[in-house]
Amino acid sequence: MAKLIVKSGYIKPGGSKSAGGYLNYIGTRERVEILPDDCPPTRKQEQLIQKLMKDFPSAKGRPEYDAYSEQPTKYNASQLITQALEENWSEVSSVEGYAKYIANRPRAERIGSHGLFGDEDYVNLDAAMEELKNHGGNVWTHILSLRREDAVRLGYDHADTWRDLLRSKRNELAAAMNIPVDHLRWYAAFHDEGHHPHVHMMAWSSDPKEGYLSEEGLRQIKSQMTNEIFQMELLHIYEDKSQMRDQLVTQARKELSQLARELTNSIGDSPRLEQKLMELAKQLPDHGKKSYGYLPKAQKKLVDEIVDELTAFPVVRDCYRKWMELQHQVESYYKGTPIKELPLSQQKEFRSIKNAIIHEAERIRMGRLSFEDSEAELELEAEQSLPGNNELQELRRKTQNDMFSLEYRQNAMDELKIYAEMGSAYAQYCMGKIYRDGGTVIPDAEIAKGWFEKSAAKNYMPAQYTLADLLLSDDLTVQDPDEGWRWMRTAAENENCAAQYRIGKDALRSGDREFAADWFSRAADQGSQYAQYMLGKLYLQDGQSEKAVEYFSMAAAQGNTYAQFFLGRQDQLNHPSAMLAATRLFRSLSSMFRDNAQKQVARGVHIDQKRRRELIKKRQALGIRGSVQDETYGYGQSM
Repeated sequence: MAKLIVKSGYIKPGGSKSAGGYLNYIGTRERVEILPDDCPPTRKQEQLIQKLMKDFPSAKGRPEYDAYSEQPTKYNASQLITQALEENWSEVSSVEGYAKYIANRPRAERIGSHGLFGDEDYVNLDAAMEELKNHGGNVWTHILSLRREDAVRLGYDHADTWRDLLRSKRNELAAAMNIPVDHLRWYAAFHDEGHHPHVHMMAWSSDPKEGYLSEEGLRQIKSQMTNEIFQMELLHIYEDKSQMRDQLVTQARKELSQLARELTNSIGDSPRLEQKLMELAKQLPDHGKKSYGYLPKAQKKLVDEIVDELTAFPVVRDCYRKWMELQHQVESYYKGTPIKELPLSQQKEFRSIKNAIIHEAERIRMGRLSFEDSEAELELEAEQSLPGNNELQELRRKTQNDMFSLEYRQNAMDELKIYAEMGSAYAQYCMGKIYRDGGTVIPDAEIAKGWFEKSAAKNYMPAQYTLADLLLSDDLTVQDPDEGWRWMRTAAENENCAAQYRIGKDALRSGDREFAADWFSRAADQGSQYAQYMLGKLYLQDGQSEKAVEYFSMAAAQGNTYAQFFLGRQDQLNHPSAMLAATRLFRSLSSMFRDNAQKQVARGVHIDQKRRRELIKKRQALGIRGSVQDETYGYGQSM
């Protein structure tokens, strides 16, 4: 069941139901709570209190007398009179003067005439009814209801709490009802019902022509009120770790993260999806903005079909279901019914996957190829022929092993440094990596660069490649593209296959396929699996399937999973970008699932420090430690 139930209807002008009559009903019906009246006491109250204090001086020691003395209001006077009469009932009930007063005591002096409240501290019921009688527009009626246990726990079992809430949210209410803030008129009353304490509210615009309430507006009202009412509890949950909820959400996030990792490492094989992407690629225009919002209706439909085709993959389907489970756990504070599982294409939180699909189709249309590698993998390939004696290699392993203590690793580094200072190119290269990556020391790119330069100058190929990579990085302290490419070419000329591949990769990005293929061939001859794989894709794109399979086989023999994927489809080889599109889209979806999971769990918790302090004070004061399916339009409420 929803934490907060919101029901709304409206009363038309001139209809069978009177807005003024409804206002009178909600303000005076049985179990309405009358708010304290801050008006001055009546003359009769003052006279009666004088007599009571004279006849029963012990009443002056009561808290009611202190409250009246400090703030003489009609309400405090009523409380003092009631207390004095009840405590001395045996005496006053037999005295004619008192008995007559008790029998004829006006309701206004007893507890007030009605329970209405609004923007003003005092509501004149007759004037309010007259205003509604003369109003020529719609009057909206809202009922906001809580379960008894929630109302008591959070302090919403009193009219003044509801009054403060509605006053604080009047601007949001006006916006949801499309009424200018300064035109909003409203009154409300709190009814202390047994199972569902609730507040009735009537709202309208001073201009009869203004205002309308849509389903989205109603959702906004409910969201705003729920956020405020349960904010303290949400703060309590997330800060104090409500054990049950915390375990559920943490477990869901853990499982979702695991599924997202599996999604990242998965390779998608779907001839049907490839066919649809090829079809979309043919339909994309040569010019203009290529995003979902700018596409014609037919192309949007095709993009939606591709999105839903992704859920045919079990790993995507499992990820989406786990995300939905986490969504329901978080949004249970807002909705009582299970969240409807929409197709992925209709889920607004994943709209960006549509533009990712269009990007893939454009890649196919333009004949651009992707690179399935990482800088770390290329660096390992650059180190394939690392010369260095066993003692130095063992010292390097010690500096990299987190199982050893920091002191032990630093001692190993100190020994390496001695060899580096003595001129060992391998030790100098190792020192550069230590200062580049950190761990044993604080990372320092400039010191790393110095060590790499010493090693590269001795014609040590791995250092030449790593120095080039550092100079081509986005680290502004060492960035020098011209010098970086000079060292990359030096390493390539020295037959470093990783450097040769990098030059070919850069050339292909620039559109020079012939130059790129030449460097890929040189790297492939040196044994680079990434160059072999890229040559396979180039030959496949050119329609030379036999040559493509030849190079894919070389790369696959070295464990290249992407090359193995292409070999598994030898009988139906297609455009390489189309065949890898599902895999690339997996990466995009994986990031979206992780990002959305973080947003969901954090929902409703981001508050500034001032607001946090206010909520904690409220919580302590109240004794707290440590789709619109349930919303109905119409006027037939029984609350």
